[in-house]
Amino acid sequence: MKLTFLGAAREVTGSSYLLEADGVRFLVDCGLFQGGRETREKNRRAFVFDPRTIDFVILTHAHIDHSGLLPRLVALGFRGTVHTTRATCDLLAVMLPDSAHIQEKEAEYATLNRFRQSMAKRDAARGLPPRDTAPLYTVAQAQASLKQLNPVDYDLEIAPHPQVRCTFRDAGHILGSAIVEVWVGEGPRRRKIVFSGDLGQPARPLLRDPTHIHDADYLVVESTYGNRDHKSMEATQDELVEAINDTLEKKGGNVIIPAFAVGRTQDILYLLADLTRQARIPMLSVFVDSPMATAATEITFKHMALLDAETHELMGRHGGAAHFRKLDFVEDVEESKALDRITGGAVIISASGMCEAGRIKFHLRANLPRRESTILITGFQAAGTFGRRLVDGAKRVRLLGDDIPVRADLYTLGGLSAHADRTALLAWLGHFRSRPRQVFVVHGEEAVATGFAADLRTRFGWDAMAPTPGHSVILD
Repeated sequence: MKLTFLGAAREVTGSSYLLEADGVRFLVDCGLFQGGRETREKNRRAFVFDPRTIDFVILTHAHIDHSGLLPRLVALGFRGTVHTTRATCDLLAVMLPDSAHIQEKEAEYATLNRFRQSMAKRDAARGLPPRDTAPLYTVAQAQASLKQLNPVDYDLEIAPHPQVRCTFRDAGHILGSAIVEVWVGEGPRRRKIVFSGDLGQPARPLLRDPTHIHDADYLVVESTYGNRDHKSMEATQDELVEAINDTLEKKGGNVIIPAFAVGRTQDILYLLADLTRQARIPMLSVFVDSPMATAATEITFKHMALLDAETHELMGRHGGAAHFRKLDFVEDVEESKALDRITGGAVIISASGMCEAGRIKFHLRANLPRRESTILITGFQAAGTFGRRLVDGAKRVRLLGDDIPVRADLYTLGGLSAHADRTALLAWLGHFRSRPRQVFVVHGEEAVATGFAADLRTRFGWDAMAPTPGHSVILD
């Protein structure tokens, strides 16, 4: 049995693992690489195999860095089934066409961009092949890929192939996220591989805590925050209260919140409603400016059974709307543009969470130069992303063709992360009752993944390593 690490190996995006054994070949996750310009070519070269030879795909959750290359896989010949949870299927119906729309727009921009045109002339003069400006996949191809989804309930064993059994367990990361237990083979050669997917932080709003797993022959575990702990929820709420009150009550500006449409937007709405209920902040005028976030919120309440008891109590009856002065889910483009004419008093939540695409770019362009406004960073910012440049302290940024000074205040609310921190990761791993034969640490920047693997060797005595991109191992 061979396991190959195609992505999220000593990096955070592009999750994808190829497992080959006993006449079966399948992927666990098929994610998009995200970050700077170099990721465009990485996404085009991501498949080192013929997609027609893949029997099926197991998908841990809907985030694009885990699912975003599925339409390309299908467009290049994959005809198998994608097995994932019911809530993930619902989210993919929104997220994959949205990702395709972004791909099409970026391709259109690249074709028209003068810099690209000049680079094309330079490449031609050097005898180099022309750069591919076609989209990775189209909206039509994304829609077509949805037909190959198979919705699966948590805790129900399925057999995607005669040689394979798998069960999805709640990972507590986003709605529908799963830890996947996979059994390959029969009899004495049967082996169990556990893929953690992305693990959630326990005792956080909305979702239930990650399911404990007790045994595995082989374990593939994420390490996004394997080198540090999050702020406590109490400290995070205090900082959120300070940012809201200082910006709206004292400075009279706007609060701009780049947020992942799935998970983070709903977390923020919950916290704002809860803080208003506690009278720690005033009733707010909140604009959720992301059609995908609107759809994801509707899907979240469709799957209320997956949410925790506190969420049912605060938001179950009215979605939290009673705790806001105004809660407006913005759909129309002209309404979105009108938000940038608001000079103060607004809380604008918009995608994408790493500020790489979508409407958030326009709200940042309007508010970054304004000292009275505040930017709230609420999640992990991968290396090379626009959000990471802000977090790293950039004083000026290039945005939508304009050179923008950064004068707005910047808050980083680490306690809202949907990923388990170091302590939570170690606690989850501590529930294993027997030592895995081998542990593979993935989904972490290089220093974090290698450091966390070293920690597992020291703390648990496990054979742990952080594989490099493209690395293959034989699982006996």
